[in-house]
Amino acid sequence: MTSTPLADSLTFHTASRRHLLVECADLTATMALHHSLEAADLPGVTELIPAARTVLLSFDPARTSAEILAEAVRGLGHTEPVSDTAREVTIEVRYDGEDLAEVADLLSVSPAEVVKRHQAATWQVAFAGFAPGFGYLAGDDELFTVPRRSSPRTRVPVGSVALAGEFTGVYPRSSPGGWQLIGRTDAKLWDLDRQPPALFVPGTIVKFVEAEREVVDVAANGSAAGAAAGSTSDSTADSAEAASGTDVPASADAPHSLEVLRPGLQLLVQDLGRPGFASMGVSAAGAADRSALTAANRLVGNAETAAGLESFGGGVLLRSTGDGVAAVTGPTGTITVTAADGTVLTPRLGEAFALSDGDELELGPAERGVRRYLAVRGGIDVETALGSSSADTLAGLGPAAVDKGTTLSVHDPRTAPHLVDPAPARPRDLPQAGETVEMTVTLGPREDWFTDAGVETLLSQVWTVTHESDRVGLRLSGEVPLERARTGELPSEGAVTGALQVPPNGQPVLFGPDHPLTGGYPIIASVDDLDLAAQLPPGVKLRFTTSARPTPNTRPAEAPRTNDNEG
Repeated sequence: MTSTPLADSLTFHTASRRHLLVECADLTATMALHHSLEAADLPGVTELIPAARTVLLSFDPARTSAEILAEAVRGLGHTEPVSDTAREVTIEVRYDGEDLAEVADLLSVSPAEVVKRHQAATWQVAFAGFAPGFGYLAGDDELFTVPRRSSPRTRVPVGSVALAGEFTGVYPRSSPGGWQLIGRTDAKLWDLDRQPPALFVPGTIVKFVEAEREVVDVAANGSAAGAAAGSTSDSTADSAEAASGTDVPASADAPHSLEVLRPGLQLLVQDLGRPGFASMGVSAAGAADRSALTAANRLVGNAETAAGLESFGGGVLLRSTGDGVAAVTGPTGTITVTAADGTVLTPRLGEAFALSDGDELELGPAERGVRRYLAVRGGIDVETALGSSSADTLAGLGPAAVDKGTTLSVHDPRTAPHLVDPAPARPRDLPQAGETVEMTVTLGPREDWFTDAGVETLLSQVWTVTHESDRVGLRLSGEVPLERARTGELPSEGAVTGALQVPPNGQPVLFGPDHPLTGGYPIIASVDDLDLAAQLPPGVKLRFTTSARPTPNTRPAEAPRTNDNEG
């Protein structure tokens, strides 16, 4: 292996109080930097998200800082991996994509030449994103620089093989997308029963070969080649995705369970998420208001990581089977327990209370804020995905939204590690529609993509949270759109929860816990208080003020590039 210093070609950008974005000269340098960072295992770094021209470093501020990390990265030798250790997979493709002829015209070659050179090229997974299992594959044939479709499709079939910019990719699930479709494969890109679940992880070498017209199903053998050869139809893959998100009904001898009589607007099982899987295109997700869930778990004696219920808007009605201890945190609103004999109790927000067999627990509408949390001693017992019970609504990982008639098992309360805490949790002062909230933001990483007037508009104008908001993001509306200094879009780069991403209309989107792992619109800033952001209802007004920047940008960003690598 070789090692060469590239410190003078790196640019450092603040991405939040806990994130540092390192920009490289090109994709090759980015892949080398990512490899070196993985090998270096810098103290305090908790996650790496490689992208087309950048690597996003998540870090623990209690252990390190952006300044310390920037200095450490400058001193790294960028080590190239040993080529013969790279993981290799072969993907069988039927080259019958809807856009094959158009791609050939764009590249001024015949469709047969596109197919021939796509197979002759060696492709390597540069990074992951867009959806779990989706890999951005960079090739060694300069022919393949293909613009995205001017009008994205609302549904791209699972297994579609596609081109965009310098990359090729395979859609692991049905989803919207703007890439040019040249073929399809039966390879299963994402399988929770496989280790790792993603067939494409950074560094994997991929070869594409022509598939037979009639593909015979082959039993998976657990290896990468066997997984690539296995046949999975659209309907089978879609049903597999659905199965991965179903919750587990209570077992017959479960000592405690909750029957959902009314789920309200949205009822989800949430824990603290699944960090550490960015290399497979999986974001952490988890409870939107982490402090509220951890407070509820402490009140009933659970570990902070235990799974509870996240209710959007309230209106939940549950029936208890067996006895237990519960607590509700988050926004104010009525909490009512009706016993089997008709006795009505009204537990207080932020205090533990008993549930008896047959009790019905009702969470009224949230009066201030939007998300209420219910913890039950023992924790909600559902099937996990990558070690977490969190429901990721964008990726489709974890348990599905809880429906009426669902029975949720509760772990044996004797497994809870702590005694019930009798001390009440102090409710937060949360906003309601029409009120104005001041939130601090950290500028970056791409505030220089906006004019001085645009940055001033962000900080001086009142923004309104619209009804087009969910766990993926809150759409904000302001009278004056943010003025761009640069046109075009960025090559895809890592995005953080709380980021204010700005699409071409100049109206920011505040990313929530289920946001895309990477994105191509510039991020002007990130909000500092993520738990408060989780409790912003539609109609609330926002004013942004700046917090101290952890570390300045070290040099001007390069000229804009066209965003050619989004799904």
